Amino acid sequence: MVRTTVATLGLVTTGAMLFHLAAAGKPGYPDKIVWGGLTWDIKTSRSAVGPGPNIFAKSNVSVDTSGALHLRIAKDTSGAWTCAEIIGPASYGYGTYTFTIGSAVDALDPNVVLGLFTWSDKAPYAHRELDIEMARWGNPADTTNAQYVVQPYDVVTHLRRFTMPSASSSIHRFSWHPGQVTWDSYDASGGLIASYDYKGSDVPRAGDERVHLNLWLFNGAAPLNGSPVDVVVRPFSFAP
Repeated sequence: MVRTTVATLGLVTTGAMLFHLAAAGKPGYPDKIVWGGLTWDIKTSRSAVGPGPNIFAKSNVSVDTSGALHLRIAKDTSGAWTCAEIIGPASYGYGTYTFTIGSAVDALDPNVVLGLFTWSDKAPYAHRELDIEMARWGNPADTTNAQYVVQPYDVVTHLRRFTMPSASSSIHRFSWHPGQVTWDSYDASGGLIASYDYKGSDVPRAGDERVHLNLWLFNGAAPLNGSPVDVVVRPFSFAP
């Protein structure tokens, strides 16, 4: 991805006809938002879809006047919990993907998952999925709350759990190259939180993947604390 600049305004465009073409139970992408100088697709669904499964709503995605993205989990007018996901405009392949979180994520509800990742709709190479995830997967007692992943996650050495400390902001990135992925995370002062280096022939090859950011509920279960969630993300950047 071309290195981004901060957008001063989020603009959402609705394609009502496309929305009606999306079958129930399948996500649609009729809505767009401008963030960091790029136009992102907003995932929406009428009923629960993956991940989760959950309902995804455009109302949970916005950009504030400072140019920061807000991803939310909230109840809709019917009382159902809804989640958020956006998808980048193009495939960028090998290089360094950097995500700056502008809010604390160490104490997210145990049922909440924040995902920063690449994904292809095509199945080869495990959908070309590489992840940074903040999650306790429904377990309030888990002392770790984040992980780096090469999918499939259940292969030995593909998943590395770590603990995010309390921090008002943090930087997370992964550098993807043929046969190797390196992750690292830092606090606002530049202090290293965690890092991991994976090498292997099973690292996905670059192809038609796109960048995704999402905020969702594990197994579609409501937050244990019953409260809505708002995560702030500063503009994403990429360096080849």
